[in-house]
Amino acid sequence: MAAPVRLREIDDDKRHGLLRIIRRGTGSVVTWRRAQVVLLSAQGMPVTRIAEVSFTSPDRVRDVIHNFNADGFASLCPKYSGGRPRTFTLAERREIKKVAKSMPTEHGLPFSSWSLTKLADFLVAEGVVDDISHEGLRILLREEGVSFQRVKTWKTSRDPDYAAKKARVEHLYAIADGEVIPEEGEPDVVFCMDEFGPLNLMPHPGRQWAERSGKHKDPDREPRRRRRATYHRYGGVRHLFAALDLAKDKLYGHIKPVKRRTQFLEFCRYLRTLYPPTVRIAIVCDNFSPHLTTKKCQRVSTWAAANNVEIAYTPTNSSWINRIEAQFTALRYFTLDGTDHIDHKEQGSMIRRYII
Repeated sequence: MAAPVRLREIDDDKRHGLLRIIRRGTGSVVTWRRAQVVLLSAQGMPVTRIAEVSFTSPDRVRDVIHNFNADGFASLCPKYSGGRPRTFTLAERREIKKVAKSMPTEHGLPFSSWSLTKLADFLVAEGVVDDISHEGLRILLREEGVSFQRVKTWKTSRDPDYAAKKARVEHLYAIADGEVIPEEGEPDVVFCMDEFGPLNLMPHPGRQWAERSGKHKDPDREPRRRRRATYHRYGGVRHLFAALDLAKDKLYGHIKPVKRRTQFLEFCRYLRTLYPPTVRIAIVCDNFSPHLTTKKCQRVSTWAAANNVEIAYTPTNSSWINRIEAQFTALRYFTLDGTDHIDHKEQGSMIRRYII
């Protein structure tokens, strides 16, 4: 029986040299993989176990160890011929892009996300490419339109009437946009309505234009505006009831101390007064409880039926369908970010002026 392949005895300096190559993680992936195999062998790990850890074959591990025993650190660097770096074929680029966009668990790997090191190591181990550097891999992925992005959440609507509600809201939008002529009994005017808040008295973070530091710094400049710390907020909160008239592209808003069914109906009555009673209007809103008609309180449906109004509800967990949501982003940016209002009167005044 042949003796097992083992690494020759090396001193501590060479061990630290192998460790530096692995920790640095830059340069050729082949060098990194070979250094990993040699270091694991120096730690006394058998060949079969090294092959499992490094995702390669035992024969390949034996070749790396034999070469290091014979040539030392010179064997870790791949021997490339001169000339320009090798270009990857269209098939290789597509396969690299496919692997990068996949989950490591789909390939049986025990980690949940790729790094450039792990991705390049896997591509070489699977034979997709012979060798690729981390910088070359990054550039290739950028050229293919692939970037490292954060995974975000998404809540799927479980509303049993999702399709019907969504279709109704989209039909109302088509009427407002002039794409569909309303039939008899359908609304002529469409509002998108929602609440914004709570509006509390606190220093809000924001951005501003300011002079640069470093060599461009003016020694006589005034210090950049700072945001005060806050510990107690005794001013209470307010809520903005806002509606967007899709036909006129006009925004309306009322600030209320609370957002209950009474305040919701008050704002709806205001929207009703903007058009003659003979003009049927529709109000698109979400499933917030004050907007609904319940067994205990049927004021919403009673008022809508008596005033020629249709209340169209978006599906549950689908507020993104409501077109007023995009207006709130600008409202927050221009009226709240970077502000520190003294009282709700000042804050409300800025919001009203912006809406106007």
